[in-house]
Amino acid sequence: MSEILVLVEHVDGEVKKVTLELLTLARSLGAPAAVWAGPGYSETARARLAEYGAEKVYVAGDQEIVDYVVVPKAELLAQLVAGKSPAAVLVAATAEGKEIAGRLAVKTDSGVLTDVVGLGAGFVADQSIFGGGVNVRSRVTKGTPIVAVRPNSTAPQAAAGAAEEEQVSVTLSDAARAARVVERVKQEKGARPELTEAAIVVSGGRGVGSAENFAIIEKLADSLGAAVGASRAATDAGWYPHQFQVGQTGKTVSPQLYIATGISGAIQHRAGMQTAKTIIAINKDSEAPIFELADFGVVGDLFQVVPQLTEEIEKRK
Repeated sequence: MSEILVLVEHVDGEVKKVTLELLTLARSLGAPAAVWAGPGYSETARARLAEYGAEKVYVAGDQEIVDYVVVPKAELLAQLVAGKSPAAVLVAATAEGKEIAGRLAVKTDSGVLTDVVGLGAGFVADQSIFGGGVNVRSRVTKGTPIVAVRPNSTAPQAAAGAAEEEQVSVTLSDAARAARVVERVKQEKGARPELTEAAIVVSGGRGVGSAENFAIIEKLADSLGAAVGASRAATDAGWYPHQFQVGQTGKTVSPQLYIATGISGAIQHRAGMQTAKTIIAINKDSEAPIFELADFGVVGDLFQVVPQLTEEIEKRK
């Protein structure tokens, strides 16, 4: 089977869930080969990659790869594409991942597809484009397909792989050293899952009314083991931190369940969440655009509906 390169997303040596999704997707199309960029590789990481089907693991553990911004990873992948001739390269459709995909496409003279939510035979991709307003099917017609896949668009499934390790190195160009990382600030990880990786997201919007009122959104999220999101109106008002904004200018999420509370459903917000598998909307305005997108809708006051919903969920635990 043809080899498919998967760029590993990892933090402090821990493999992120989106990588397991990419390995699962790659396994349906060829032989997954994980690419580990930067320090932190361990036997634990190898075992995790093997658990989800990685047949090979290319390890480039140089500190220099993470000392500079984005370009070293693109150059590493370009080197592997030239040397290994893979059938495709899969990366996560994060802000960094999409930039890596674009740079890699230029370096390898290949086509690139971003915001992919499905990938089938012949590397035909399902894409959500133009701010989520249009869904299309596309494929790369030149070079090696470079595909950036949205987190949560594939359910990770374990299937043992050999995970044969191969050490590789990359010689960075002067261009790769143009932007250096001068400081890292570690954000303390809370009990809730990371927003872009969560299977369930509960978001609040303008209808929440204040920062204090977001407590009821958080309580519902915690009852479901969910992440908390917010609309641009809520973050711009200072009610919730900007890193939790869902939308075209915020983060894109594709959870199994998305609960929109007090969110009207403007196109800017819909662009960031409309690929969710199931959408529930709670809004007192029956004409709110969010209901056009929702699978289930509740027309009512969120300050009555959300506490009742949380109470019923707690009863069933």
